[in-house]
Amino acid sequence: MDWFDTHFLTCLTFAPLLIALIGAILPRKVIKYWSFFGTLAIFALSLRLLGIYDPSGPEFQLSESAEWIQGLGIQYLVGIDGISLWLILLTTFLMPIVVLSSFSAVEEREKEYYTLLVALQTGMIGAFVALDTFLFYTFWEAMLIPMYFLIGIWGGKDRIYAATKFFLYTMVGSLLMLVAIFYLASQHQVQFGHYSTSILDLYKVVLPGNGYFSAQGILFLAFALAFAIKVPLFPVHTWLPDAHVQAPTAGSVILAGVLLKMGGYGFIRFAFPLFPQAVAQYQWVFMLLGTIAIVYGAWVAMVQPDIKKLVAYSSVSHMGYVVIGLFAMNEIGATGAVYQMLNHGIATPALFLMIGMIYERRHTRDIKEFGGITKVMPLFAVFFMIATLASVALPGTNGFVGEFLILLGSWKTDPVMTIFAATGVIFGAVYMLWMFQRVMFGPIKKSENEKLTDLTFREALVLAPLMIAIFGMGVLPNIFLTKMQPSVAKFLERSTPKTVVGLNVEKR
Repeated sequence: MDWFDTHFLTCLTFAPLLIALIGAILPRKVIKYWSFFGTLAIFALSLRLLGIYDPSGPEFQLSESAEWIQGLGIQYLVGIDGISLWLILLTTFLMPIVVLSSFSAVEEREKEYYTLLVALQTGMIGAFVALDTFLFYTFWEAMLIPMYFLIGIWGGKDRIYAATKFFLYTMVGSLLMLVAIFYLASQHQVQFGHYSTSILDLYKVVLPGNGYFSAQGILFLAFALAFAIKVPLFPVHTWLPDAHVQAPTAGSVILAGVLLKMGGYGFIRFAFPLFPQAVAQYQWVFMLLGTIAIVYGAWVAMVQPDIKKLVAYSSVSHMGYVVIGLFAMNEIGATGAVYQMLNHGIATPALFLMIGMIYERRHTRDIKEFGGITKVMPLFAVFFMIATLASVALPGTNGFVGEFLILLGSWKTDPVMTIFAATGVIFGAVYMLWMFQRVMFGPIKKSENEKLTDLTFREALVLAPLMIAIFGMGVLPNIFLTKMQPSVAKFLERSTPKTVVGLNVEKR
């Protein structure tokens, strides 16, 4: 038991991979049940983190370290803080839901599908616990492989194009990040006499930071490009709508629920604290890009005829709030950004799951093919309404808390950009509620819709935890914020060597 406690994060990280490997040799008819109960057990195991993690304790807890590539200073170094804690729990919470939702959606190559899906969880958890930059890069790249195959094999008619585009976009950004990691390790050797890729060591490396193309500026851009692609931030967002539309429902849920959060998390854990002066210099650029993403994503979503593509562009808009919240560089905005990542990881997967359920019945996602669905699928309509209202940030739902904190924090930094960003709330209500009205209300014009059946017990079981989370996070945000805020404060302390007033940088 002592060994298990000492290596708890390692066990939690690699348990999904073990379950996937065992599942690969089990009979085909039991693989989906094995995967469901295995991921459910991992979620139950991860809840132990809530009891172990102490927000008043050390910055990183449950730490484990071991030499890996000694000559380059690369370690197996893992740990959690109050930010990664919730992102890990989001990952383990979504996985059994995703597996259960796939029971009727996937009928071909089931063994390969569930093996890849469960193994993907190891890469996601590993990226959130990694405290070594090279280890983080390893898990970051490892996630690409199963996701590429999930989209490329079980996706739509243009799945190969979408999977390849997703792979290439992410790969290009991450290779630049890898170059920057090795440069930082070499600078650590120059300044301290030995190589290291541990973030705790690299935080101490001093680099020239005056000028947009100083050492800090260039290295920051190398990291920031990788994370901006993953967010995804305008204008490097174009892979996302294609990936979402072509991916199977489970792939869309994982993309929206977890993989997009890797970008925001990367900024928090690596880009900001490693290059604080560059962050202050590029602050206005990323706040502008985040604001453009909010408005642009909303406008493009408004004209989409495909429900899934509409929700995909809504992700571009919603993740733009995360960017401006982080680059506001104050505790209110940063706390809101972290909370918004969790919110988006609940509401948007719920929408994708329900779009998948209606697609299984009608084999179309065209909004014009629906209408009057409430009459034949009342329970579905209620769940869809709840997820829609969370997406438009209705008070009482989780979406409201995050967006309110972000706009409040960004107002302190730049009121003008905040005004433009706030229009995204209005546009979001327009495209989401208009879509809901066209799909759910009015007369039933298509005879196929008259024969639709309401949610099955399994489908209701898939959606119920997400509905509970939407209201729970909206009504009781302090449960999450109290464990999160000390880590957010430490993140800002590391990331702001100067006081930022508006978008002008002044020395302390």
